[in-house]
Amino acid sequence: MNTDFSKCSVLVIGDTMLDTYYIGGVRRISPEAPVPVVKVNTIRYTPGGAANVVNNLRSLDCKSYLLGSACADENRERLTSILNDLAIDYTLVETSNPTITKIRIIGNHQQIARLDFENDTQRDIAAEKKIIDAFDSLIGQFNTVIISDYGKGICSDEVCRHIITVCRNDNKTVIVDPKGHEWEKYRGATIITPNVKEIGDACGKEIHNNDDEIALAAENLRAQFNSRYLLVTRSEKGMTLAGDGDIRHIKAQTKEVYDVSGAGDTVVAALAAGISSGMSIHNSVKLANTAAGIAVGKFGTSPVSRSEISLALSESGGSKIVDPSCIGALCDHLRSEGKKVVFTNGCFDVLHRGHVAYLREAKALGDVLILGLNTDDSVRRIKGNGRPVNGENDRAEVLASLSSVDYLVLFSEDTPLNLIRTIKPDLLVKGGDYSLDKIVGREYAKETVTIGFVEGYSSTEIIDRMKKT
Repeated sequence: MNTDFSKCSVLVIGDTMLDTYYIGGVRRISPEAPVPVVKVNTIRYTPGGAANVVNNLRSLDCKSYLLGSACADENRERLTSILNDLAIDYTLVETSNPTITKIRIIGNHQQIARLDFENDTQRDIAAEKKIIDAFDSLIGQFNTVIISDYGKGICSDEVCRHIITVCRNDNKTVIVDPKGHEWEKYRGATIITPNVKEIGDACGKEIHNNDDEIALAAENLRAQFNSRYLLVTRSEKGMTLAGDGDIRHIKAQTKEVYDVSGAGDTVVAALAAGISSGMSIHNSVKLANTAAGIAVGKFGTSPVSRSEISLALSESGGSKIVDPSCIGALCDHLRSEGKKVVFTNGCFDVLHRGHVAYLREAKALGDVLILGLNTDDSVRRIKGNGRPVNGENDRAEVLASLSSVDYLVLFSEDTPLNLIRTIKPDLLVKGGDYSLDKIVGREYAKETVTIGFVEGYSSTEIIDRMKKT
């Protein structure tokens, strides 16, 4: 699965928040009341709510923009400072309501209390009008929109209906992370992503977290509110996707749960990144499910990076083909497990018996074999016009099907020098026609060896014979 989201464009509208963490240790109970005393040693500020959704998109290298609101108060200044430091583009229209702030008190790695600062009652119609005007000026730059509704007021009926109407007319995807029991304002959205409690709120009754009840409720709500898809996040049971009678249950990625804060934001961000990049809905859901499994293993509202997702997909058998930007993180992980990493490279234009034997022998020298594969442009520069016969995607898929190849990464340069510098293999392997002192990148490997080729097998010779027939 390709995890290059650099061409994505996602606009996020919703309730922006400042998440604050007071982190420390607990050694005694207060003499004033039966409560733990937390000796604070760290104060941490992070973007929350819709701002956390955008932070996740940023970590996926996805072009994104935050449209929200905040009061002209001290917490707004903190939030904008964080957004600026993260290089997140945003518009925060001024509102009379205080900037929504959540303070979590953490003692001995456990959340002891949460303090919320917000105004539940005042609707700011002027701020809503500014949101709509800002949306109209921005929407032309984006193909996907997220409505991140935390029920704090900015995602009003008027705002949601306007966004959905404009996007439907322009054939743009709208993903809604819903709140509350009034879903009429979400009518016509492309995808709605409730959790189990939220789907129960929308149905007006408790929905048990089993496949049959979830599937029935999801399909009924999807049809009722004219949504193309409804994706239910189900904690340890994974996800359920409903789409015009087609129900699919996706198992959760096995992961120790440390903190569920912000996991829903991670899901909707990864889902949007997948769809915006052109992935199918099912691959986008798989991506979101993988991201959720990573998010719950992190502390607080921490974003999930593209390299983390690529690594997790590779580990789960999702793909042996690793994005070049993620290969370093993969190798760090392999080394942390004590694995001996072997690297080799080549064009492998027409796969033959000699290639298979060579790769099998290379793999036998260590625990993990990483294969660097020349892109089409690279092959063309090395081999000349008319090569490669098989395109890079076809060559990658065929090679990845071999049991001897654990991971494969494409490189566009004429030599794999930069790739070897990143991987720093325990063993660098090349064919027997190379002398050791001529092997590129050997200075970055612990050891360099050559393997003899099987005589009588060559891609060039095979191609020449085909031309003569």
